[in-house]
Amino acid sequence: MDIVLIGGHGKIALLAAPLLVEAGHTVHSVIRNPDHAAEVEATGAKAVLSDVESLDEGGWDELLRGRDAVVWAAGAGGGDPQRTLAVDQDAAIASMEAAQRVGTERFVMVSYFGASLDHGVPESEPFHAYAEAKARADEHLRGTELAWTILAPSRLTLEEPTGRIALDAAEAGEVSRGNVARTIVAALEQPGTTGTFLAFNDGEQEIAAAFGAVG
Repeated sequence: MDIVLIGGHGKIALLAAPLLVEAGHTVHSVIRNPDHAAEVEATGAKAVLSDVESLDEGGWDELLRGRDAVVWAAGAGGGDPQRTLAVDQDAAIASMEAAQRVGTERFVMVSYFGASLDHGVPESEPFHAYAEAKARADEHLRGTELAWTILAPSRLTLEEPTGRIALDAAEAGEVSRGNVARTIVAALEQPGTTGTFLAFNDGEQEIAAAFGAVG
């Protein structure tokens, strides 16, 4: 597939890109800072310079037209509630609308364990803006006609990937970013994951087998 990887310089995206390339896909990694281009292209991806916060409809259409899939791995990184809403909610939703307009049907969203409109995070907590933004973006994605998958990893670590997860775990634990990168590849390769919200921790299930049993 020809894949647009949004948030191309993020920790998960930098791990996912070489895996996607190795699997035979073409990856266009979207970055805002031109200084990151060399690091991104070292993964085998093609760096695309674009600021998703400022794109209009035409810009989004141009970015996604002719692609087979979108992987949303971008995030504002917390801290500024307004920017969090601008990136994690508004830009994410804009990308979904553009994907529908130009016929890019497959959409994989990296969300988080516990993402829900009923997230229960108080407005007084810094995490509230992120929880709201991700929940609204996820809910919007569910209402589209896209072939979507929402990946919901628990607390992220920098541990070495095991290639094994606990899918649909009852409670959040932790998961390596390397394993999250591998779930992106598996989601794109397993049609049964379409239309599903997949919450997971590190565990004992081999990722491809776990995702292959979905649906």
